[in-house]
Amino acid sequence: MSKRQIEIFTAGCPVCEPVVALVKETACENCEITIHNLSEQNENTNGITKMIEYTIKRLPAIAVNGKLIDCCKNVEITKDDLVNAGIGSC
Repeated sequence: MSKRQIEIFTAGCPVCEPVVALVKETACENCEITIHNLSEQNENTNGITKMIEYTIKRLPAIAVNGKLIDCCKNVEITKDDLVNAGIGSC
C-alpha cells in the first residue's frame, strides 16, 4: 500500500499550529506529512508554487494526494466583499 501524501500549508502562526497538531495526531502510519511553512520560504522550498497550483486562498490549508480537501476550498476575499461590508464608504 502506498503512503497517503498529506501537505499542510501554514504561516507558522498561532492560528495554523493547532491545525498542524490535529493533522499529526489524526495521521496514521500510512500518512506522509509535508509541512509548507510559507513564512519561511527560500530557494529550496516549493510551498508557494504548490499554493498557486492548488489555488489556496487562505491558510491553514491541507492537500491529500495532490488535491486540496473540500474544507480548505474557501473563496478569496475580493474588493466587492470589502465594499459590501461597508469598507471604504465614508
